[in-house]
Amino acid sequence: MAKPTAPGKAEAAAQTRDRLVSRARSLFARRGYADVGLTEIVAHAGVTKGALYHHFDSKADLFRAVIAQVHDEVGERVAAAAEASEDPWEQLLHGCDAFLRASVDPVTQRILLIDGPAVLGWREWKALDASASERHLTEMIEELIEEEVLPTQPVKPLVHLLSGAMNEAALWLAHASGPDDIAATMRALTAMLDGLRRPGAK
Repeated sequence: MAKPTAPGKAEAAAQTRDRLVSRARSLFARRGYADVGLTEIVAHAGVTKGALYHHFDSKADLFRAVIAQVHDEVGERVAAAAEASEDPWEQLLHGCDAFLRASVDPVTQRILLIDGPAVLGWREWKALDASASERHLTEMIEELIEEEVLPTQPVKPLVHLLSGAMNEAALWLAHASGPDDIAATMRALTAMLDGLRRPGAK
């Protein structure tokens, strides 16, 4: 039987990077960014500090890779929930609900909503959010206006208002959420969105 081919340098480097991100993510999620050191991360990943610094400039740089991974996963959950319906209005509601539910996941809470703004700073954290979630929300709002579900209006201000409301709700849920809070938050958000609809819109 032929021996399995050893991974090439590029593949081995990618595997090392993925392992560092995975181990760091696990530690950050359990204990928080501030309580985890690089020595512990490389020990859990089974690599040297030199290998870590080959891929990341610092602990904060490694955290950026972790938070980007979590952010992408939340975006995938939101997109999947929205795509479960063909109705644009239902897509918006399902997407918002998925986002709020993701915000109470312990990993999302710790990495994306609690440590994220503190480590990256608000400006960089907001830019990360805008790169994906605000783009998807813009597309939804544009479609709802085109379908005459929402009145014709400037899209960008509305997107920022809705994004701000959902981010604030997610941050609140991350810090002080009880078992009924997410349902109550979604009811309040749905009522707010209903108020934006064109009268008589289906």
